[in-house]
Formats: sequence, structure tokens, C-alpha cells
Amino acid sequence: MAEPVAMSEAEFRMVCELVRAHCGLHFGPESRYLVEKRVAARMRELGVASVSAYHYKLRSDTSVDPELARLVDVLTTNETYFLRERNQLRALIDEVLPEARQARRAAGGGPVTIWSAGCSSGEEPYSIAILALEAGLQPGRDLRVYASDISRPALHKARKGVYREASFRDVDAAFRSRWFHEKDGLWRIHDDVKRHVDFIHLNLFDRSRIALLGAMDVILCRNVIIYFDLETKRRVIQTFWEKLRPGGHLLLGHSESLIQLSSAFELRHLRHDMVYRRSTPGERPRDPWHGAASSALFCVEAREREEDAG
Repeated sequence: MAEPVAMSEAEFRMVCELVRAHCGLHFGPESRYLVEKRVAARMRELGVASVSAYHYKLRSDTSVDPELARLVDVLTTNETYFLRERNQLRALIDEVLPEARQARRAAGGGPVTIWSAGCSSGEEPYSIAILALEAGLQPGRDLRVYASDISRPALHKARKGVYREASFRDVDAAFRSRWFHEKDGLWRIHDDVKRHVDFIHLNLFDRSRIALLGAMDVILCRNVIIYFDLETKRRVIQTFWEKLRPGGHLLLGHSESLIQLSSAFELRHLRHDMVYRRSTPGERPRDPWHGAASSALFCVEAREREEDAG
């Protein structure tokens, strides 16, 4: 493993600002050792002798797979697994989707559109497709699942659909056997699931590519905005608001909320979990911060219910 490279304060700020401007990731002083260590690994692999030379490469590389994108890959931790935060997924399948299907029928039909933003190696969108199938829904007819990430290696793994034991830490053997087949210690997802998820390489700052997705009924962006600073969080949440159809839902991670970020969403407490909803035209958000004081407790209780169920 490469030894951390000694960065001056100015060099650290310059590298971190390039990353932030590219994709919104924020690294403060507490992350300096991590940044220095992973920059050192990239410099060693490229044969670059100084931070200034590496910074120049970050700014000037215009190849299809630029160095700045590679640095983002090594700086981020793509931690996920199947059925993560399952109470929220139950709320999606049992409560949000039926409501969204009814709204789509009233608007003239078409499948419910779901976007898993920051999908990493694919466990989240595949979980949605599997749970929909188990609920008797037909992906492609009743819903369409789109998934995006900024990391090309993560998307490559997602498209292959092959996973190790760590991806199944919160599922039972029966679930895994129904939807995967094992070979040489690896588990490959069935093609009947894989074909129902459309993956796209996407930077949440790239509005032109985001426009290609069209309007969404549901957006999941869980455990992603925690890595952004306040300004960037607001920018991304505004993008989600614009992409959601009126009445559409936004699902964040249990450690995330829209407090101080946006008042354009209604906070809804469903049977299984809480979600955010974009208001319809002419509708005022119904007390968008009701229960805000107890949100932290609600999240703790939700996690405890998950642990008890496990």
C-alpha cells in the first residue's frame, strides 16, 4: 500500500476543490489522511513525482476515462448490500408504488418510473426489482427501474450482477436461492431480474444527461448526500425536485433529512417508514416539518425494528 504523500495545505485544498467541483464530494481536514494516501496510490501507479504535476493531470486529462474520475472512484466507498434499510423498501413496494400506479393510470397510463441515484454496484435497484416481482408486479409494465452512478467500475459490477457473500448480509438463504445461482463461491443474479434494471453512468452535476431520464415518480438517493456540503446538498435536492412528477416521492437514507435543505417536500410517515413527497400544483406542503423534532428517534426506532425482525 502506498505511503501517504505529504501535501501542503494549498495542495490539499486544490485537489479537494477539483473533486468537489466535479461531483460534489466534500473532504474536510478530518479526511486529509485518506485523501493523501489515495492520491499517493494514484501518483505511484501513474509514475507522477509531485502533487503539482498530479494536480495538472487532474485538470487537463480529457480522455474518455479521465484521471479525475479515477480519483473519485478510489476516494469513495461503495458500501451497500441487498435489502438495505428494508423497512423503507417495504414502504416503497407496499405503499408508495400502489399510490403512484393509481396516479399514472389517472394520467393516462404507463409504468411507474423509479430512479436509484447513486446505485453503486447494483444491490439497491435489483432489490427493488425483486421485491416488485415478489409482490406480483411486472417490471416493464407496472414499473421501470433506472439506476445511475458516477463510478464506471461500480456500474460494470452492477451490470454483471455477480456478488460475494458480503452483499447478502441481511437476507436469508431462501431469498438468495430464489433469485441467484451460485458458481465458484460467487452468486449471479437471474436474468429475469437483471433485464429489468437500466444502468446509466451519471454525474448528479450533469444536468444534460439527467434530462435524458425524463420525469420520475420515485427517486431513491440513500446514503449519498451525506458526502456533500450544504450548498451541494441543496443543489442536488433541487435537481431531484425538478425530476419528480408532482406527487412523486423522494427516499433518502435514515441518517439524512431535508431539514435546512428544502421546504418544497412534504414529510410523510407511512406504516413502515418515512418518505418525502413533492406537492402537486396549487397544493401547499402539509406541515412539511411535522415530526421533525422526533425524526431522529423515528429513524432509531426503524433501525431497531429491522434488527428485531432479523
